[in-house]
Amino acid sequence: MHELIGDITLCILFAWVLGLLAHFFRQPLILAYLIAGFFIGPFGVGWVKSQESISVISELGLIFMLFMIGLEIDLKKIVRAGRVILFAAGGQLAGGCVLGILFFVAIGLSMGGGGFDALYLCIACALSSTVIIVKVLYEKRELDTLPGRITLGVLVLQDIFAILFLAVQPSLANLQIGVILLSIGRVGVLVATALVLSRYVLPRLFHQIARRPELILLGALAWCFLIGEIAERLHLSREMGSLVAGVSLSTFPYALDVTAKVTTLRDFFITLFFVALGMTIPIPNLSVIGLALIIAAFTVISRVATTFAPLYLMKQGLRASLLPAINLAQISEFSLVVIQTGVVAGHIQTQTANAVSFAFVILAVLSTFAIMRSDQITRLAIGALKRIGVRDLDHVHAADAGHEAGHGEARRIVILGFFRAASALLSEIERQNQSLLDQITVVDFNPNVFKTLANRGLHVIYGDISNVDTLLHAGIGKAEIIILSVPDSLLKGANNEKLARHVRSLNPKAKIVATADLLSDVNDLYAAGADYVTVTRLSDAHELFTVIEAADAGLLEDKRAEMDAQLSERREVLP
Repeated sequence: MHELIGDITLCILFAWVLGLLAHFFRQPLILAYLIAGFFIGPFGVGWVKSQESISVISELGLIFMLFMIGLEIDLKKIVRAGRVILFAAGGQLAGGCVLGILFFVAIGLSMGGGGFDALYLCIACALSSTVIIVKVLYEKRELDTLPGRITLGVLVLQDIFAILFLAVQPSLANLQIGVILLSIGRVGVLVATALVLSRYVLPRLFHQIARRPELILLGALAWCFLIGEIAERLHLSREMGSLVAGVSLSTFPYALDVTAKVTTLRDFFITLFFVALGMTIPIPNLSVIGLALIIAAFTVISRVATTFAPLYLMKQGLRASLLPAINLAQISEFSLVVIQTGVVAGHIQTQTANAVSFAFVILAVLSTFAIMRSDQITRLAIGALKRIGVRDLDHVHAADAGHEAGHGEARRIVILGFFRAASALLSEIERQNQSLLDQITVVDFNPNVFKTLANRGLHVIYGDISNVDTLLHAGIGKAEIIILSVPDSLLKGANNEKLARHVRSLNPKAKIVATADLLSDVNDLYAAGADYVTVTRLSDAHELFTVIEAADAGLLEDKRAEMDAQLSERREVLP
């Protein structure tokens, strides 16, 4: 016991030190944890030698990580997922697995006869890292963009796919219909038990302890380990049970509270899992490094092919098809879980598992840099694709949309970029002066915006507003009013100051209306050529002040009724 405590102390200490270094050098924390584990483990300096300690630390971390992954899988959102996300995820998973089996069998990895290296590798390479993607997209403020929502939707469905694989994984050595059905039946019993208890028993219990944070936390942990033990009794695994426990709570009324309470504990045990995983990675030989590079290269190429193709065929445009492919081009931490279960079951060679771990590290670093620079990469890729004849939405939708999107016809008002402020503006114009809509051109590269506005009969041009050709095509030189409607935090490849200067050089006489995120940006925008600068925080502050006044006067219900009436009249493109 004292040895285990000492080993955990070393794990946390070195994870923290290397985590600080990773933070300063802007590297993924998971990479730091793996290196920390390798350094203190049997293949490093050997300060942690006990295989029992490594096993216990790893299993605890894995149980908590899968519990939290389950909590983040919102079944309601999956049911409501759009056709684009469902087809994109289906194409990526099916295409990735088929290509993976064919490729890994072709290079000589086993598939059958007790060895399932090719199968495990194809599954591992089909999954992407939720931790890396969400962190980087959050920092870039792209989680709520169309490519961001597609990426997150695919990630959720990948997790569901991994759950299904883990359900049949124990039966791989005896792949008979009866055995597979028995495994699925056991999973069905586990899921049904968890859902029934979470639907009819847990809400009442959690309602009684809602004001006791320590009991909320303890109840969540008890639930996780209870379902884990039920899974163990059903000849599944505690890890599988913890995942089901999380999923069953994902639509629970107290799920947000449970997630908040467990997050800190989760981070602690996830750190332990990746440190323990690092302890199992030996010093690689040339064959392991070679296989790791092959796995990494296949993952990137297959992900781009299987993600880009479905999205492009569904007419999402080059940009919205390429960005999710770039975002998803790495191996998931869930892949490491799948590989570890294969090693424990004797389905996959240790050398193959080590190669996957090294491939994970390689792609964790490269993918972080690629996602941070995805806009530049996408622009280069779009230019190359167009040169070889691949068409974008600015070519293929003109006939279908029933409008003159490709003529560059000059309109009096041009709106550059389309997000929620522009959506609200169009709704307001539609409500107060509908004839003004005929004088407006909207320029944006969101395919949903393009199709929706085109179907409503508005003049819309698909294109990147940071591109000179797009601005010329939009008739900027002849416009009378030009509105820069997107804040700097959401602009890609430009900012409002640069756009204002650019637009002013193309049209010296137009009235330019720009948007400022910061008060300090206002004077810079005027110096760049803007005639008027909107600061949305001022209008928001005025609205909040009127709400406070209404609440003080006992008129908040009237204020809400007024707002509800306004909302019912609006028909916005971006709700």
